[in-house]
Amino acid sequence: MKTCATILAKNFKHWGIDYIFGIPGKAISPLIYASDKEDITFVLSKHETGGGFCASGYSLMTNKIGVAIGTSGPGGTNLLTAAGQAKASNIPLLIITGHPSVKDTGKAMGQDSSIFGTDLVEMFKHVTKFSARVERSDMLQIYLQHALEKALSDIKGPVHLSIPFDILIEEIESFQLDLPTSYEMISPLVDNVITLLNNAKRPLMFLGKGVHSSKSYHEVRRLAENWNIPVITTPGGKGTFITNHTLSLGGFGLGGTMEASEYLLQGVDLLLVIGTKLSDMSLAGFTQDMFPDHIVHFDYEQTFIAKTLDVPTTPLLGDIRANLKAILKDVKEIDNSNYLLPKQKKEIEINSRLKRMSAANTLKVIRNALPDDTVIFGDDGSHTFYGIKYFDIFEPGTFFFDDVFGAMGHAIGYSIGAKIAAPDKNIVCLVGDGCMFMHGTEISTALNSQAPVLFITLNNGMLDMVEKGMRKMNGKSIGAVYDTPVNISLFAQSMGLEAFQCFTPIDLKEAIHQSLQMIEQTKKPVVIEVIVDKDEIPPTMGRQ
Repeated sequence: MKTCATILAKNFKHWGIDYIFGIPGKAISPLIYASDKEDITFVLSKHETGGGFCASGYSLMTNKIGVAIGTSGPGGTNLLTAAGQAKASNIPLLIITGHPSVKDTGKAMGQDSSIFGTDLVEMFKHVTKFSARVERSDMLQIYLQHALEKALSDIKGPVHLSIPFDILIEEIESFQLDLPTSYEMISPLVDNVITLLNNAKRPLMFLGKGVHSSKSYHEVRRLAENWNIPVITTPGGKGTFITNHTLSLGGFGLGGTMEASEYLLQGVDLLLVIGTKLSDMSLAGFTQDMFPDHIVHFDYEQTFIAKTLDVPTTPLLGDIRANLKAILKDVKEIDNSNYLLPKQKKEIEINSRLKRMSAANTLKVIRNALPDDTVIFGDDGSHTFYGIKYFDIFEPGTFFFDDVFGAMGHAIGYSIGAKIAAPDKNIVCLVGDGCMFMHGTEISTALNSQAPVLFITLNNGMLDMVEKGMRKMNGKSIGAVYDTPVNISLFAQSMGLEAFQCFTPIDLKEAIHQSLQMIEQTKKPVVIEVIVDKDEIPPTMGRQ
């Protein structure tokens, strides 16, 4: 007989989980102690939301389920945003929250998480794939199994279990659960799609972040090369296809390229939509005269197929990678070196210290100074849309950005969890001053958990997307400019991190080189603050 907390911790270890994330509290403390006995490191975040973000980044980089824990009441509500972000990005995340005592439910209790207080189970139902309270110890195994199956099934995502303190310390017969196997679903319409491809005269491929989720980088490249299909990407699809490829037209939508728009305007008879719901963020600037003759939409389920663009659509339901492999089953591998263009450094405008850098220039310097295989986590804001427009991709799977849920500050935690999961990779978080105001204290988590991320922060003293958007729509912005901007380099130093403040391209280039050396030598994170032009017009102004 073992306690429920011990059984949970042993299952974590069985699943290959070495780190869990969150903030302690009495209601959840038995699980933290039990995990410690299994040599599972508890990573103390500075806010439960940040802990959930870290667990998501850990999951993304390991291809395992991430585990985030929070105590009852506010510990749980703080994890709701992390759950919503994980759901939008299809990241498997197990969130476990506490509850003071199941036997005392209905009495007055502090941080009550039941229907008599803050009903966490009901709240999490709207941002997870499964949410339940374990009200008896003999329910733990079956509820945990249900949660795992939901988290790791065809459409991956977060799940939530509320487990009261007295249930965690109760002893039951031990059990061990294997992670469920996800069966690859292949559409019966694959042959139809091959016929459409063979007959297409001006096809185009539109890639979204589902290509990241399915890790189908190789397959989409083979598809493009075999049928000679140009490729565009959504903002969230940035990093799914290398930009120094002869078939790459760059991004479309916010931060998109002229080449992508011009190709669409010249007529497309077959549009392959892969891994995107075609949201307003992805279709910003998509006009009626760009509509294709036919769409093939790859997705796991029907919900958003044929809802946005009113053109004939063939739904290719099932696993993206499995369907692509089925299409390519009779296609021979070819020498694709002829498709590669030389990697060219971006031209940088050198300005004096009297003039703030442009954000566009900043991203060019960052690209030129970082190794090709650096993994970028872009936070939500203008800074990342500059990255979408100006940061070239030389290896697929090295740029991650969410253009759907858009939680500011999420990339800070994602990058920390990713670095913990993959310590040998260069991990960079591209972030703005607004995001730093929200979850910047997590850089202390990076320092204390030996996660040497390079945080590059663009600071223009405002919520840039909001400020510029309000001015465009209403001629005036309200509440989007900070009266007292944050000095991010001093903020970082106050928590023990090394930091640089840069005003020119030369400053930034030298700071990046020094930071990479420091990270290699000290295994500690570094923060670079770039002071950028507050009047620059970002690539987000195409959104209606």
